[in-house]
Formats: sequence, C-alpha cells, structure tokens
Amino acid sequence: MPSHQIELLFLDLALILLLARGLGTLAARIGQPPVVGEIVAGIVLGPTLLDGDLAEALFPSDVKPLLTALASVGVALFMFTIGLEIEHQALRGAGRLTAGAAIGSTVLPFLLGIGMAAGLLRDHAGGDTAVFTVFVGLSVSVTAFPVLARILADRRLSTTSVGNVALATAAVVDVVAWVALAAVQAVAGGGSEHWRVALVVPFTAALVLLVRPLLRRVLLPGGRVVPLGPGRLVVVLTAALLCGAATEAMNLHYIFGAFLLGVVVPRDAVAAALRATIHERTTQITGFLMPVYFVVSGLDVDLGGLGPDELADLAAILTVAVAGKFAGTYLGARSQGMPGRPAAALASLMNTRGLTELIILGVGLQLGLLDGTLYSLMVAMAVLTTALTGPLLTIVLRKAPDVPAPDVPAPDVPAVPSRPEPARAPARTSHSGTRRA
Repeated sequence: MPSHQIELLFLDLALILLLARGLGTLAARIGQPPVVGEIVAGIVLGPTLLDGDLAEALFPSDVKPLLTALASVGVALFMFTIGLEIEHQALRGAGRLTAGAAIGSTVLPFLLGIGMAAGLLRDHAGGDTAVFTVFVGLSVSVTAFPVLARILADRRLSTTSVGNVALATAAVVDVVAWVALAAVQAVAGGGSEHWRVALVVPFTAALVLLVRPLLRRVLLPGGRVVPLGPGRLVVVLTAALLCGAATEAMNLHYIFGAFLLGVVVPRDAVAAALRATIHERTTQITGFLMPVYFVVSGLDVDLGGLGPDELADLAAILTVAVAGKFAGTYLGARSQGMPGRPAAALASLMNTRGLTELIILGVGLQLGLLDGTLYSLMVAMAVLTTALTGPLLTIVLRKAPDVPAPDVPAPDVPAVPSRPEPARAPARTSHSGTRRA
C-alpha cells in the first residue's frame, strides 16, 4: 500500500471518528439518539455538500475500498450484538398483546409500502418488479431494536409494562424483518445458484446443535463463569466472522451469519453476565467501526439535487412509514385490550428505525433494487423517523404510563425498585357523611 494511501486512510478515519462523535454528542444533548447525529455525519461527508467535491477530495477511489472493508467488519459485529440482544424469553413468552402489536406494526406498513411502491415503479424500479415492491414494503416496516432499547433506557421506561411490551414487540419485528430480507436477497441475488440458499437450513441446525454446545464449553468451562479473557473473546468474534462468511457463500448477506451466531450464544442464568460482557466488549469495537459504515453509506446519499418530484416522493415515503407504523401498532395493541395512551406510546416507539433501516437499505442498494435517488430518500426517512420518535413520545406521554401486561416477560435487566408513595392523610368523614381527603 503506497504511503500517501496510508496517510489519507488514517486522516479519513480520524475525521470520521471526530465528526461522528461530535454530532452524536450534539444529538444526545438535544434529546435525540446519538445514532441520528452519526448518520448525519455520514451524509455531511458525502456528495450532498459542494456537489460532491468534498467527498471526492476526502475519499478518493483508492481509499473507498479500504473504508468499505472496515465498514463491513463493523456491520457484521454490530449484527452479532443485535443477535445477542434478542431475548429468547421474550420471543417464547410473547402473548396476545405482543403478537397483536407485532402483527399490526408489520402488516399495515408493509401493505401501505407495497401500494406506495406501485407509484415509485415508474421512476425508481430496479431489477425484478415484484422483488422491488416487496423490498419497499419491508423497508417501511422496520423497527430498530437496539435504538429503541436505548430510548427506553434514557427515558427510564425499560422496566415499565409499556417498555416490556415495546422490547418484546421490537424483538419479534426484528426477527421477521431479517428473515424477510433473507428471502428477498435469496430471490434477487441468487443468480443461477438459488440452491445455495437452502444450505441455510442445515447451517442453522449446526449452529444450534453443534456450535452452541461448543461455545458453552469454551465460555463456561465446567459450567461455571470465568473471566472473559482476550482468548475467549477472539474465539467468539472469529466465529461471528466465519458465520458471516458462510452465509455470504450461500448467496445471503454476511449480516445474517453474524446475527445467527449472536442468537445462539448461551442464554441461561449462568451465562447472562458473560453475555453482557461479550456485548460490552464487542460494542467497544463497533463504536470505532460503525461511524465508518455511516460515511460509506453517506457517500451514496445525495440530497443536494432533490427537485419537486423527489420531495413529493419523500413526503409520501414519510407519510406511509410514520402513519403505517403508528396506526398498525396502535390498532394491534388496542385490539388486545391495551389502553389508548400506552398504545399510542408503543406506536411512537415502533417508529424508531435508525441503523437497522440503514443496513437493510444498504442491502437493497447492493442488490440493485434501489437507485441512488430512492436510496437517498429512504435514508432521509430513516433519519427523520428516528428523530421524530422522541418528540412524538413526549407528546403522547405527559407522564410515563405503566399498564398491566401480565403476558409479556420482563427483559433480563435488574429490577429497579420503585419509589414509595408519599404518605397521605387518612380520609375524614364530615358531619354530612361524605368523605373528604
């Protein structure tokens, strides 16, 4: 590698980290998830500003492949952490309330997205029309489980019933989204070797029956918890990358293999603390690599030349994405007896898309299902809907509700003791017989 290439790569990495960190911190200070600022950092460094001259000067063609490689590693490890966060207990114990909310949150925006895709076909269709239509429907049905979990933690809603329902619903929606995306890629990207996709069935079985016991033996020798040293962490991360390579060889995206490994990591009570440590260590790595992914994604986003037609498309995409998610989740939750305000709060939370949406859009761009303009509009939708979640939740929740949700298990987090109610004076009875506080 030439010296000037190394110099520019290091300068680019430093700039990316500083800008992503700065805008992420600024986003957090104004009540937004840091990921909103980090995605904006990627857009700022892309061709949106100065007609692409800035992007071309900072990221020439001989440096882009190096950044793309780092971004791919970051996304693979990020998807591994998403798999770690998916709670098996929440999926197994999802009752009628979670099922109703998840169905509504997925089906209605998906159907509206399919209808919207019919209007986008004329100017933006790429590849197979049917696959394009399904992909657009999927793109507006996504919820970002990791971002939603962090919003709940920031607002101290994680241990409320609304928070429990939101986490369980988002976990179900996430799993459905990744399975659907795998199916879309199998059809769109399989070429003449569609048979390779079928290998995912024995691959998944091998992960459950062989890899999981091996991980337990490596991570929990003798069934007891030992400190997670560098050697054991390397084993886990190597396995995640190998699983990503395996699904890529099956004509599926590498994110699926890394995600599946995260799902099969042992999850019993003994392994809970170890899994949290693996998540924390991996997140430290992705904290360095994911801003690179935002910039690589931003290099394909050009919002500078949007005309009236493109702005009209953006308005339609936003309307379908927000209204479909909100109405679908609200109606699904209400159909199972959830009161109005908590159901509206849940519907607001499910509009969080964040990085999950960005990954799905990246797959669509790679498959040729999205052209540059539609990809840019969809990325703008992902940023705006994530940014709208906090203000919308504030409007809905004048004060945090906590409604009974006995059929939804609480996530694996320590219970937060509630504050005792302030003492109240006993009620007094007046001479007329009415009770007064």
